[in-house]
Amino acid sequence: MKTKIFVLFFIGIFTVVSAQDSKSIKWIAKFGAAGGFIPNLMFPDYSTLNEMTGAYGFEAFEGPVITWGGGGYAYIMLVDNLRIGGIGFGGSRTKSFVSNGSQKEVKYFIGGGGLTVEYTFPFIKNIAVSVGGIIGGGALEIEMYKNKGEFTWEGIWKDLDDNNSPSRKVSHKLKNNYFTFAPTLNVDIPFNRFLAFRVGAGYLFSLGNNWEADNGQTLINVPDNLNANSFFIQTGLFIGLFAF
Repeated sequence: MKTKIFVLFFIGIFTVVSAQDSKSIKWIAKFGAAGGFIPNLMFPDYSTLNEMTGAYGFEAFEGPVITWGGGGYAYIMLVDNLRIGGIGFGGSRTKSFVSNGSQKEVKYFIGGGGLTVEYTFPFIKNIAVSVGGIIGGGALEIEMYKNKGEFTWEGIWKDLDDNNSPSRKVSHKLKNNYFTFAPTLNVDIPFNRFLAFRVGAGYLFSLGNNWEADNGQTLINVPDNLNANSFFIQTGLFIGLFAF
């Protein structure tokens, strides 16, 4: 339901913009270019992951994933108030505990990036309010480890020996590469002509449920709802040239 509301909101915004253009309303075009640091808060659905980790004694994953990245944009000037740029981000959360002398750990990573396209409302002055989206790709990764005892050069190689089973050391890396589209709404607030603060929100839609394990081995029977779909809050500090 939240996703449907979010999509309908952006359809409404673009309808308003189109209606204004059709009435030939004249506004002063905005211009500029900037780039900077973009930390995000992402709110993925951990429910499927927690079903498995909880069964093996882990605390539940909950709360946002803090991602770190960067990006930038420039007004293309060929179309008034339209800016194009790029973004990249990534972050992780980890749960671990010790049981029967074994250190157990699960790491959850989400990341992505792509092309950004935004339309900035020309009738709002002094700040830039923009609707648009991110088109690109990303990766959802789950790493799991169980270690017992010391690591030695010889011992690590013995883990490959068929006669050394079960091994005291277990590690797996699961990965889902996906395409993404993320509608966004952002507000850029300039401190001056060269420095601005960004705050905004969006929803990341991930497309593709093909998973791999370890060194590219196909992973089957992964639940469909284990994906990177998530609401996110975007912030940022941009340096550039602003004319809002």
